[in-house]
Amino acid sequence: MSAASLSVLPKTGLSGLKENWHSDLLSGFLVFLIALPLCLGISMASGFPPMAGIITAIIGGVLISRINGSFVTINGPAAGLIVVVLSAVQELGAGDAMAGYRYTLAAIVFASVLQILMGFFKLGRLGSFFPASVVHGMLAAIGIIIMAKQINVVLGTTPEKGSSLFSTIAQIPHSILNLNPEIAMIGVSGLIILVIWSRIKNPTLEMVPAPLVVVLVGVGLARYFDLDHEHMYLFLPDAHFLPHHEATVGPIFLVAISDNFMSSFYFPDFSKSLTLEFWAAVVSICLVGSLESLLSAIAVDKLDPYKRHSDLDRDLTAVGAGNLIAGLIGGLPMIAEIVRSSANVNNGARTSWANFFHGLLLLLFVMLFPRLIHSIPLASLAALLVFTGFRLASPKEFAKVMGVGKEQLFMFVATIIGVLATDLLIGVAIGIITKFAIHMFQGVRLNNLFKIHFVIERPNADTVLVQIIGAAIFSNFMALKNELVRLEKGKTVIVQLNNAYLLDHTVMEAIHHFQQDYENEGGKCVFFGLETQDTYTRHPLAVRRMKPDNMSRRKSDHYGI
Repeated sequence: MSAASLSVLPKTGLSGLKENWHSDLLSGFLVFLIALPLCLGISMASGFPPMAGIITAIIGGVLISRINGSFVTINGPAAGLIVVVLSAVQELGAGDAMAGYRYTLAAIVFASVLQILMGFFKLGRLGSFFPASVVHGMLAAIGIIIMAKQINVVLGTTPEKGSSLFSTIAQIPHSILNLNPEIAMIGVSGLIILVIWSRIKNPTLEMVPAPLVVVLVGVGLARYFDLDHEHMYLFLPDAHFLPHHEATVGPIFLVAISDNFMSSFYFPDFSKSLTLEFWAAVVSICLVGSLESLLSAIAVDKLDPYKRHSDLDRDLTAVGAGNLIAGLIGGLPMIAEIVRSSANVNNGARTSWANFFHGLLLLLFVMLFPRLIHSIPLASLAALLVFTGFRLASPKEFAKVMGVGKEQLFMFVATIIGVLATDLLIGVAIGIITKFAIHMFQGVRLNNLFKIHFVIERPNADTVLVQIIGAAIFSNFMALKNELVRLEKGKTVIVQLNNAYLLDHTVMEAIHHFQQDYENEGGKCVFFGLETQDTYTRHPLAVRRMKPDNMSRRKSDHYGI
């Protein structure tokens, strides 16, 4: 795509549909092929019926794409929410899968109301309050949990009932030694395909979605092994969610859904809405879903070849509205999902109509061809989730964090351990507390933890001088970030750091993104004072601490910090 064509933004609304339907339809179709198996796998891993994820993706595509604040994001269920949803089902249901499912739907409804309110009160930028390493640590922990729970499905085994996470992990060697050969062949072949496909550089083959190849190979092997007859009935943890004629016979290795799409809808049960565990589920779903959605929308904006910026508050409100509908009729919570959104951009999507087409195609498929879904092996879906979990917690993620600084790795690992040992909310809190402790050790003063000191001046009509004084860290940067967003476009912004004695990684990342965005819109952004600071590593966004001999006592004393 030429630079000239990128300078003309695609139209939106019905005029955008008329102008871009061909590229958006093609991209929507390719994303539909990716979304179908992922929605099924995420649903079942979350303790929901298989169709719940597809219901959510349909809502996110057909309805929410018309009101959201982004351009090329894809809304639907995400692997990052598996842990919080499954935990809610197990905690609220106390062993009753159907009851836990309906209680969790009620929690999704309340969480969606909170998301709508967050968007209404313009709290979309709160996502930047959470330190980058803590967020990545949370996602890595989620990846580890997904792998631990899904590896048994890949191998055709099941852990002991009521096993804790660490017990489930400890049972993996036993599962490998006692695997079901035919099921394991399906699951492992899926993993091999995903690994090989991730290394392919052929543009033609890259157009074929890897999840589709995994599912097609899995369906072929399932037919070869005659799983529909020989291996259907070994164990069934979720018999409540099967069609009536299958619910009495024990677990199957193929996806079980009803032929009637209208029978896939369930309704929430609000009878536990006054309990502590219910509200813990509400807060978890709201926090993790909102944070993931905001971060994904920001990340997708950077991939958008037209460099458009999402309205994060409107997007959060739209996602909340989608979750409200999904919770009321039996769906999973949705977010702006990064993997499908990245594929959408790479496939040439121009507007949010691609999201609409992906949802519409899912709706048509489940209404017209439900029996095809029934032929998909669970091991193939589990392979997709294990691969997704590995990408969240791969050694590359640890190396990437370590490259920024040892203190970032410490926070990252502390968050992972906290999440694995307790739950997501406590784990994230442990990561944030660790971050505060590190900043105190680095010399951040108490009155600077939540209050940033800065001055914005305009020495002439074309120049804006932004001077940061004291410490700029994740917990106090919001005020300055809001002011930077409101700066006039097309000026020369000088960011003076001579009197900043500490800039943490989250702030360095935010300033870097501000510079990119501002210069993309025709302005210029320069930094003075970086030479007066030491960095902990050679990474350009590493924590910066002022050299003692360059500290300006006069300015610090003047501002009382």
